[in-house]
Amino acid sequence: MEINTLINQHKLKFDEFYKKFLNKQLNNSLLAKAMRYSSINGGKRIRSFLVSQSSKMVNLSSENAMIICASIESIHAYSLIHDDLPSMDDDDFRRGKASNHKKFGEATAILAGDALHDLAFQLISENLKNIDPKRNLKLINYLTNCTGHNGLAGGQSLDLLYENKKLSKNKIIEMYNKKTGKLFEFSFAAPFIMMNENINRIKFSKNYGSVFGTIFQITDDILDEINSFKEIGKTPGKDKSQGKRTLLSVLGKIKAINYCEKLAEDFERKYKKEFSRYPDLKKLLYYNIEKLK
Repeated sequence: MEINTLINQHKLKFDEFYKKFLNKQLNNSLLAKAMRYSSINGGKRIRSFLVSQSSKMVNLSSENAMIICASIESIHAYSLIHDDLPSMDDDDFRRGKASNHKKFGEATAILAGDALHDLAFQLISENLKNIDPKRNLKLINYLTNCTGHNGLAGGQSLDLLYENKKLSKNKIIEMYNKKTGKLFEFSFAAPFIMMNENINRIKFSKNYGSVFGTIFQITDDILDEINSFKEIGKTPGKDKSQGKRTLLSVLGKIKAINYCEKLAEDFERKYKKEFSRYPDLKKLLYYNIEKLK
């Protein structure tokens, strides 16, 4: 089956679950409305799709997989709310709709992001079934590392710090690994950790998520520059106008795509055994690159 079809099927299933879960967890306060607004505001649910795929590889129950998916999408929603703030990337639109701070005001948007971040940890600390407490703690600790100063927050800080500066390719890749790669890394590796897979398989799962995330970010940078508002749901060409440092700005489009292809090829070569056992892994790894062709 085509990856796009699988992604769309997962999105429908997850969105139904997530909406019900949020309605059960949240009240009707202004803050809760702001949280819902950004959480169920579209999106392809790529991060949670990675969870669903890796869960199948290690036989994690669909119930627990959905909890991990909801946790990750809550983190992602929080990061987008904060990313759009005037003090950050300052965008009035997200997924074709008004950004959270344009809809609810800046103060409520900040608090909605904070609350979604906390909800993510509440989800995996309260709702996972039949998991050893030590493994649960390990999972929570791993998520803190992927979202904190060594992960998502640290990467966003570098993204702002690097604006209008001349940078090496390695510096930009380091930023990508934190800003985008770490949450994808957690997405793919979480089921492996939960099911207590051996150290080599966990290492593979982390690396797969990280490589996928780097390719995803490079692709996103290119699409931001060449696509319309209708296609990307936010202000196009904004990265370039704000002086964002991207691999695209350093290498150009062709070399940036070539970099993605080499990254995928080298990774596939390194983990031949896993790719031969799970053919969809290759389709998924090249999914973002194919969107540029």
